[in-house]
Amino acid sequence: MLVLNRVGKTYPNGVRAVDGVSIEVELGEIVAIVGGSGCGKSTLLRAVSGLDQPTHGQVLLDGIPINAPHEQIGIVFQEPRLLPWLTVADNVGFGLDHRPKEERERRVAAQLERVGLTDKAKVWPRELSGGQAQRVALARALVTRPEVLLLDEPFSALDAFTRVDLQDHLLDLWNDTKPTLVVVTHDVDEAIVLADRVVVMRPHPGRLEDEIVIDLPRPRDRQSAAFDFAKRRVLAALDRSLGRAASVDDRETQTAHGAQMWW
Repeated sequence: MLVLNRVGKTYPNGVRAVDGVSIEVELGEIVAIVGGSGCGKSTLLRAVSGLDQPTHGQVLLDGIPINAPHEQIGIVFQEPRLLPWLTVADNVGFGLDHRPKEERERRVAAQLERVGLTDKAKVWPRELSGGQAQRVALARALVTRPEVLLLDEPFSALDAFTRVDLQDHLLDLWNDTKPTLVVVTHDVDEAIVLADRVVVMRPHPGRLEDEIVIDLPRPRDRQSAAFDFAKRRVLAALDRSLGRAASVDDRETQTAHGAQMWW
C-alpha cells in the first residue's frame, strides 16, 4: 500500500506548495489527482517518487518511508525524456543494467511488443512521433516491473486522438500486472476514463478537497449517462475547490465551468 501521511512541502522562499495531504492507495488501484494551478499536484508526485523530500509528514510504500528514488516506484513525465544517444531498445532497458544481458534483452523485447514498437527497437528517439515516444517512456517505466507507477500529465502534449488511444493503451498495459497508478492530469475525461478514484485538490496551498469514487466498469463508455454524471461530480468538486458555488444537478453550469477551466 502507498500511504501519504499529512504530507506538506514548503519551499526555501516560504511558499507552501502542499499542506497536510493524507491519501491511502491500495495495491493495483488507479488514482487520478486533479486541481487548479497552484494546488501542488506535481509537487506531491515528486514527493511520492522520492525525487523531492516533503518538509512535513511522510510517504510510505508497504510501511517503508520513501526518502529517495525507489526501485519499486516508476515515473512517466509529460515529455518522454528519452536519451537521444541511445536507441529505443536501449532506452527501454536503461533501468535494467544490473540484470543479466539475456534477461534484459528478453524483457525489453517483450515490453516493446506490448507497446507495439518492436519494429522501432533499433531506431533513434528523434525518428519517433510524439505518441510513439510516449509509448517508449511507458515501456521504460514498466519494464522494471514497479509496484507503483506515477504519471505526471503523461498525454497532455499529444493531440486528442493520440491521447485517447494512449489512455486505452495504458489500461491494457496496467491490466497485465496491475501496478498501482497515480496519475496527475488536467483532463477530467482522462481522470474518469482511467481512475478508480479521483482526488480533487484545493490550491494555495495544496490541500485535499474531495475524493470521488468512479464505480464504472471498464472499458468505460465516454458517451454514457453514467460517465457524464461522474464527470459532473468531479467538475462540481473542482468548482468548490476554486471557491465557486456549484450544484451537481446544475448540468449547464458544470459543463460551462468545466469547459472553461479544464479544456
